[in-house]
Amino acid sequence: MAAKKKTIQFEKSLSELETLIEDMETGDQSLEESLKLFEKGVKLTRDCQLALKEAEQKVEVLMQAREDGAPSIEPLKPEE
Repeated sequence: MAAKKKTIQFEKSLSELETLIEDMETGDQSLEESLKLFEKGVKLTRDCQLALKEAEQKVEVLMQAREDGAPSIEPLKPEE
């Protein structure tokens, strides 16, 4: 269930980011509003990148199966 929640959160963040970009492309905002939207966009982008990195790490763990077919369990280590 937790994986589904992260997926939904990723999809929601990505959709929100797309909408934010469309709004900024119109150029109808003041400089201050544009900066706020940009700041929010940076946060959404980082959230999406983190969710994708976590998913990639999970796939790597699952692909490294032991000979008996069971996935090898190793803690995920964030890359710097």
